[in-house]
Amino acid sequence: MTPSLPPHDENFCSRRPFFTLLQKELFRFLHVYSQTLITPVIIASLYLFVFGATLGERISVVDGFSYAQFVIPGLILMGVINNSFSNTSASLFMSRHLGSIADLLVMPLTSGQIVAAYTLAAMVRGLIVGTSVGLISLCFARLPWALPLAAIAMAVLSSFLFATLGMIAGIFANSFDGLSMYINFVLLPLIFLGGVFYPISILPPFWQKLSLCNPLFYLLDGFRHALLGVGEMPLWISFSFAGLFALLILSAAILLIDRSSRFRA
Repeated sequence: MTPSLPPHDENFCSRRPFFTLLQKELFRFLHVYSQTLITPVIIASLYLFVFGATLGERISVVDGFSYAQFVIPGLILMGVINNSFSNTSASLFMSRHLGSIADLLVMPLTSGQIVAAYTLAAMVRGLIVGTSVGLISLCFARLPWALPLAAIAMAVLSSFLFATLGMIAGIFANSFDGLSMYINFVLLPLIFLGGVFYPISILPPFWQKLSLCNPLFYLLDGFRHALLGVGEMPLWISFSFAGLFALLILSAAILLIDRSSRFRA
């Protein structure tokens, strides 16, 4: 008599595969820390030197604050956003490009767990870079940290949002050039036009209204508001928009991994 096999549990969910994937993603960027951590910090430090040491005390765009104090929050968040996005987009694209995505597909992981593992690792990288930039910025200007918990929450939310968005870019990218296109022609213009280096209140009315359509503006303004205590929008609006946008992107990423053939290509 042939022994009966134990019934297959379609809802099987183990924590070990999740933590294995998370550990793999953390090790991936820590192994090449000179490229993933040191290089972006050096680039941000150059921005800090240009706008902090040369222009910081000579001009002011917000009453009561130097230009260095105004621009530092934007540079910190720029480091968080860029590195969170780059980590997931590059990792997922390389897995597809090299064919190692097949190993991920046979692991007993849900779509939500896959998104969570990639996103958490990217958030660690983004927040390490952002924290490093914040520490270096102390050499150029001191920030009042008016609402520290709100500032940390906005940094974490921004990191989560763009780590998840990076997964979508990694799924749709067909080549290295295509992946670079998302960074150079979508992400960076949104960041630079979102008020990193200037308040949108100094723009003509038409361009002010156009800037309000930029989702990056609400993240940057909310983070700056939490650090300096002043912003162009109420803080609750910035958090509401960022939270809603994060939920939409998260849902899209889970849906794509669950159903899209591109994830398996």
